[in-house]
Amino acid sequence: MTTPPQPSVPKANLRENLRVSAATTVGTAIEWYDFFLYAAAAGLVFNNLFFGPLGSGAATIVAFLSVGLSFVFRPLGAFLAGHFGDRWGRRKILMITLIMMGGATTLIGLLPTYESVGWLAPVLLIFLRIVQGISAGGEWGGAVLMSVEHAPVHRRGLMGAAPQIGVPAGLLMSSGMLAIMTSIAPGDAFLEWGWRVPFLLSFVLIIVGYFIRHGVEESPVFEEIAARKEVVSNPVGKLFRRHGLLVALAAVVMAGNNAVGYMTTGGFIQNYATNPEGPLGLDRGPVLSAVTLSAATWLVFTLLAGIVSDLIGRRNTYILGYIMLFAGVLALFPLVNTGQIGMVTLALVLLTVGLGFTYGQQSAMYAELFPASVRFSGVSITYAIGAIIGGAFAPTIASALVQATGTTAAVTIYLGTMALLALAAALVLRDRKGIPLGPDHEELQRISPVRGVGRRPVVEEVA
Repeated sequence: MTTPPQPSVPKANLRENLRVSAATTVGTAIEWYDFFLYAAAAGLVFNNLFFGPLGSGAATIVAFLSVGLSFVFRPLGAFLAGHFGDRWGRRKILMITLIMMGGATTLIGLLPTYESVGWLAPVLLIFLRIVQGISAGGEWGGAVLMSVEHAPVHRRGLMGAAPQIGVPAGLLMSSGMLAIMTSIAPGDAFLEWGWRVPFLLSFVLIIVGYFIRHGVEESPVFEEIAARKEVVSNPVGKLFRRHGLLVALAAVVMAGNNAVGYMTTGGFIQNYATNPEGPLGLDRGPVLSAVTLSAATWLVFTLLAGIVSDLIGRRNTYILGYIMLFAGVLALFPLVNTGQIGMVTLALVLLTVGLGFTYGQQSAMYAELFPASVRFSGVSITYAIGAIIGGAFAPTIASALVQATGTTAAVTIYLGTMALLALAAALVLRDRKGIPLGPDHEELQRISPVRGVGRRPVVEEVA
């Protein structure tokens, strides 16, 4: 079965494509700056200032649990964003999630500590983290579809990498700001006031992100759906009735990347390497600088993966990526445990090769897996489920394993297993590179990409 060329979707020219890519990259970077800032501060600040009365070990685990708690609410954000995004459009949802995330982050920077107001402090902190989780659950799907649905067919991987590189860019900015503040406010000054500055900066970033996203046009796919009055009244229900198995498999594909990535984005490595009661006891500043450098290399490999996926397909890029990620996991702790900052940096940089090659193509792959009428719901909910399975409690699990066993070997086994499970799920899915995304081809899009289920969609790539 060969498909004819796509109709008017995508209709944007090169200039508009570049504007969309810039808007999704900058907007997503701001969103994830906020999200990762909390995760990094959990093991460096919040365990002391908000959960300190629990005792050192328990305070750290509870602080990481508060990081993971937000993931429990990401599906709620994904359900809401998917439902309204498939009915109201991608652009409106992106504006709402940006304001929610930035507002919560700014307020965290103003919170009193446990010493000032007692247990009200951690309660307020956790509430604002939940708001961040709801926002993050809705952000990614909208950014992905704005990029991929505007893209020419042969550049979906490249343009889809735009919101993906916003994630390591957010890590780079958050780690960079914390590293700067450890220099400006070293020692006790960092815990007294220095940590608040990066959170308060989010207010400025909200304004920047709002104006950048405000000027971008709505997705051409959604405009066609709306013009034809084909908007689905209950897209989430339709998604699970027809594509439940696909959602589960695609979520596992993403979970392996998330579990490994949250060793740094979730703050575990930062806490493990700098904990004065731990085996390494490294200075906070150099470790944050190492994480910042690794975020930059993660960004590069994420972009490269998007480009490569346009050449060899999304599935083949995942296979290559998970093999490299598994190797990076095996090297991670032997290098970190040397206690030399150079080796810590090398370990994190090597890990980003596999992280990038299991992430850059994800936008394009997810968008190509789901039919147009339920696509926002599909990509958002799948991503949120994958985040829970993979990253939600990865730092907590890693901390508990180290405390229970006294070594990092169990953490390596855990991360390696997650990577192999994700590789297995990727092998079960067919590649749909080049499939038309517009509503004219809904029948073709509904054919399951799961091997052994339904007919195999044969697509002709349109330049």
